Amino acid sequence: MSDKYNVEAAEILASEAQHLPISEAAPIYEQLLATFPTAAKYWKQYVEAHMAVNNDDATKQLFSRCLLNCLHIPLWRCYIRFIRKVNEKKGVEGHEETRKAFDFMLNYVGADIASGPVWMEYITFLKSLPAVNAQEESQRMTAVRKAYQRAIVTPTHHLEQLWKDYENFENSVSRALAKGLLSEYQPKYNSARAVYRERKKYVDEIDWNVLALPPTGSQKEELQWMAWKRVLAFEKGNPQRIDSASSNKRIAFTYEQCLMYLYHYPDIWYDYATWHAKSGSIDTAIKVFQRALKALPDSEVLRYAYAELEESRGAIQPAKKIYESLLGDGVNATALAHIQFIRFLRRTEGVEAARKYFIDARKSPNCTYHVYVAYAMMAFCLDKDPKIAHNIFEAGLKRFMHEPGYILEYADFLSRLNDDRNIRALFERALSSLPPEESVEVWKRFTQFEQTYGDLASMLKVEQRRKEAFSRTGEEGTSALEGSLQDVVARYSFMDLWPCSSNDLDHLARQEWLANNVNKKVEKSGLPNGTGLIDKGSTGPTTISNPSAKIVLPDTSRMVLYDPRQKPGGSGFLSSAPAAVVPAISSSLSTPTAKLVGGGSTNTLDEILKAAPPALVAFVASLPSVSGPSPDVDVVLSICLQSNIPTAQADKSTTLPTPGTSELSGSSKSHPIPNAKSTRDRQTGKRKGIDRQEEDDTTTVQSLPLPRDVFRIRQLQLQKARGGTSSQQNGSVSYGSAISGELSGSTS
Repeated sequence: MSDKYNVEAAEILASEAQHLPISEAAPIYEQLLATFPTAAKYWKQYVEAHMAVNNDDATKQLFSRCLLNCLHIPLWRCYIRFIRKVNEKKGVEGHEETRKAFDFMLNYVGADIASGPVWMEYITFLKSLPAVNAQEESQRMTAVRKAYQRAIVTPTHHLEQLWKDYENFENSVSRALAKGLLSEYQPKYNSARAVYRERKKYVDEIDWNVLALPPTGSQKEELQWMAWKRVLAFEKGNPQRIDSASSNKRIAFTYEQCLMYLYHYPDIWYDYATWHAKSGSIDTAIKVFQRALKALPDSEVLRYAYAELEESRGAIQPAKKIYESLLGDGVNATALAHIQFIRFLRRTEGVEAARKYFIDARKSPNCTYHVYVAYAMMAFCLDKDPKIAHNIFEAGLKRFMHEPGYILEYADFLSRLNDDRNIRALFERALSSLPPEESVEVWKRFTQFEQTYGDLASMLKVEQRRKEAFSRTGEEGTSALEGSLQDVVARYSFMDLWPCSSNDLDHLARQEWLANNVNKKVEKSGLPNGTGLIDKGSTGPTTISNPSAKIVLPDTSRMVLYDPRQKPGGSGFLSSAPAAVVPAISSSLSTPTAKLVGGGSTNTLDEILKAAPPALVAFVASLPSVSGPSPDVDVVLSICLQSNIPTAQADKSTTLPTPGTSELSGSSKSHPIPNAKSTRDRQTGKRKGIDRQEEDDTTTVQSLPLPRDVFRIRQLQLQKARGGTSSQQNGSVSYGSAISGELSGSTS
């Protein structure tokens, strides 16, 4: 397979192998099982292929390879079929071998929620055993009773059926004895049944048909991981309150089943091993770690965890072998492996052993500056003598002068010694050799050092040198050499304390961006809208001023910044709309040359309003001024309820929308109103019965006072302007008070 873990290709191969002779199918199965060693379905197919040709020796070998790592009921039932087939003609000896096989199987998978058929098969087998005399009959009945009593306290799918069978069995043997035994096991059965119901909820979330794949971060994998975690947490809680030995056995069984599907997850292996260690089974935990390293040989973290367990129990030599396996021949060893082995030697064999290994490790081609820093700080902390650590840092400086990280670590060490003279010398040596693009953090640390230890003149001098270094390679050019208020903010800030407010920081960040892009074309720039991007961990506020060229940015030259603190009449969008735009609408656009925000004029608005319906024009004319991008919903509803919005031109005199609860509920039906006065009279009687309900329904819209008096003034002006026209229309209806919610009408 081109892709080692290609599930579709694996399924195709397994399907093809089923139709091939065993001699041709065996290599295919071996290939599949080398990739998916816990795939119980492939093991089952492989075993059944050998059983079909009566290849008993090969079948036994396969079972010995797979059974203990694949606690899967169908595979184990296949094992029982094989054992019964082999021993069916051996008489009493064969029966005993079969019984041992059943006990072996139930000892491993008897706690499975799907093990009910296995228990039933076992009990049926015990009942079928021949009994020559009364003693053998008594032994058989005792064995059957014990099997039933183990089965009815195990939460399985067939628990209720097993209890019924147990009741029938005891009653068939002795009713007098059955009453006492059943009353004794009834509470245990009830507890198992309750646990089964809870257990089933967690088990049903697991997909039992997936193959063990390395984690890729897909949602399906994460859901399976979470489902197994919930099952493990449920079992660890011991919901059935059984003895600790039985509870630990179930937890171990659940972990083993989990590893069949999460075989490549190091966290599951680690949890399983540490659970054994905490339970007191250190030897079992070590075996789990050994299995884990066999499954995940490239996992360094599991090796460290394994070595830690060995070291914690005093097994120094086994732990040392694990570290040596990480180092290998030393050529391909990582810097972290060197560092951890140095620390291990210091803990177990002393500082001298660690020093000897460091001398050898620094000759490795993969030795990075981290090894020098780790050993130098270890020597400084343990020996209490800075001279040794200083010599190590100086030796490393000859090799890692080009590494900014090493320079910073060396500077930190000198800062602990209050050696300000050598710190300045170190910064000067480093900055003379580092290219400007790699010296950003070094300059930053140098500036911080001068702010702490230097005087004002040296502090300003270092900042100016820093600007000159970056101006030679940056795009800002000479503008970067100019001082700014941001430099003052950087000098007089400390940790998360700033000499200005967050709004001032945002403003400074925006001004910096504008200054850096003042000479650039508008098409190639994007004005940052909103809060500036501040890096408060640096020496001053900085912005991201170089967006990727691949990002499609909006045309910010046409954007207008929104400021909620704008006053009417300002330059903000909609700030002058109520004073200029709305009166122009209500007065048939009497000021067509008034300028609008954004460079347009009311001529454009004229064209829009000519094509708009009269109802929309009337509605817009009655809208209030708005402070912000979104108007108050209650305000808009109040205006709508008070406005005489014109209806369609056709059939004006007979159909108008009836105001009331139907309008509030969104109904669009229109009803004829032949006489508004009679309509009001009819509504008076009805309103008496539903007055309280109407008050509740209209409280939020009609019963509240208008938010601003300017709305009432504008409404009165509009009514006055249309007063003569509306009085001449037959059957015209006008809405009444928005507070009362009543109709007022006039007919000729």
